[in-house]
Formats: sequence, structure tokens, C-alpha cells
Amino acid sequence: MSRKFNAGYYVSEGFHSIFTHGFMSFAAVCMIVACLIIMGSFTLLAVNLDNTLGDLENENEMLVYIDDALTQDQARALQPILSQIENVASLTFVTKQAALADFKARHSNDISVMDDLPDDALRDRYRVHVVDIEKMAQTKAALEQVPGVGDVQAATEIADGFVMVRNIATAVAMVLIGILMVVSLFIIANTIKLATFYRREEIAIMKMCGATDGFIEWPFVVEGMLLGLTGALIAFLGQWGLYQMVAKFAVQGNGLSLVHMISYGSMAPTILAVFCGVGVFIGVIGSLFAIRKFLQV
Repeated sequence: MSRKFNAGYYVSEGFHSIFTHGFMSFAAVCMIVACLIIMGSFTLLAVNLDNTLGDLENENEMLVYIDDALTQDQARALQPILSQIENVASLTFVTKQAALADFKARHSNDISVMDDLPDDALRDRYRVHVVDIEKMAQTKAALEQVPGVGDVQAATEIADGFVMVRNIATAVAMVLIGILMVVSLFIIANTIKLATFYRREEIAIMKMCGATDGFIEWPFVVEGMLLGLTGALIAFLGQWGLYQMVAKFAVQGNGLSLVHMISYGSMAPTILAVFCGVGVFIGVIGSLFAIRKFLQV
């Protein structure tokens, strides 16, 4: 028996085996597609939430109001102290006059209210941007402890909500990935076992004629690899369509206006590579598990 690596023979045998057991092959591909789409959906949710958190870090600001008892010079003197607090990325001092001018500009339609506001109606304050939005609550508490700070306004609930949803999505994705990969391996292993069961006498004869385990294994490995790649490509296209539908809903739905969806096209090469890698891994490992016991002749 020749031990030369014959890729054409292995691919031909792998294709033939797939169509010989069409229903089991179809079930295996469907399971891989389901596994990858569910895995991809939760992973993309976590990626988009991470991106949104980054946007909030860049755009969202905390307002640190200075005590009315401090003069403007004393308020400015707090800047070095505030900038040294952990997680503070940058801060900008805003005088009460500038704050009042900005307030009037944003409420210019309500002239009656604007006329009644005194020049010292608002307080000096600092606009503060943070490094990590996940630590916004701790940063707010630290800023409130600085002498001379009267109050700190921060949207900690929004930040905490995004962090919680992102963490839950990541955890659920990991659990589902584990479960679905095990199920996919089981189905592919049984698909390959069915093929090897019908060929068990042929395998025994090949072994007695001196065929190596590798020569016998490769057609089944190729079969698993082809099943995995087929499932990965279908899942990639299905994920694309599903993602586009969700992105369209996110743009139109007011409830999701805070979420900025990343373009699928920008992530497509990475997603395709990951899907193909996972699909091939599941297919090959499932095949190796299935064929092992039939080689013990």
C-alpha cells in the first residue's frame, strides 16, 4: 500500500462520504451554522457594547461643581488636585459666567426666564472626562471627597447599565459556545462514525494490507473539514444578514439610539477567518474522535 500523500484521493473520498450520508451531513452542517451564528451574535453584541462604552468615555462628561464659598481663583487652584485623581483623563474649568452664557444660548427661546437670572445663578465647575467609564462611580466618589467640591454630576447609571449588559452578553456567549461546540462535535462524530461503520470491513482489510492510520484517517478528516467549512460559510452569510437587520432596527428604533453599530463589512474578514477556523476545528476534532476506535484492528 503506497504511503504517498494523495490529496486528490482524500478530497474525493471525503466528498463521496458526505453525499453518501446526506441527512447526517446536513444535520452536522446545520448544527455548526447554529453554533457559529449564536456565538457570533453574542460576540458582536459584546463588541458593539465595548465600542459604545468607548464613545461614552469620549463624549460623556462629569460635571464637578465648586462650592459657592470659594472664589474663582480658589476654584482654579483645585485643578492640579482634581487632575491627580485616578481615572481622570482631562478636565476643563468653566466659570459661572461662561456656564450662564451657555445656558442662555441653549434656552434662548424662553426669554422671560433668561431675564430673571442673576449673573451668579450658576456655579463654577469643571468638565471632567474619564479614562475608564467602568470606574465612573469610584471616580465620582473620589471627586466628591476633594475639599471645595460642592457636588458631582455623572451619568453612572447609564455607564453601569452598558457594562452590565456587555458582561452578561460575554458570559452567555462563552457558555453557549461551550455547549454548542460539544453538541456540534457529537453530531459530526456520529456522522463520521456512520461512514466508518459501513466501511469497517474495508478499513480492516486496508489495515491488514499495511495501510497506515494516517492514510485511513485523512478521508474522514477531510470530510469533517468540508462539513465545518460549509457550515462556516453559511453561518457567515447568515450572520451578515441578521446583523444588517439588527443594525437597521437600531438606527430606526429610538430605544437603541445610544448604540452605535459597527459596520459588518469592516469586521467581515475577521469574522470569516474566525468562523472558518472554528468550523474546521469542530469538523476535524469530531472526525478524529469518531475514527479512532475503528483503527484498532
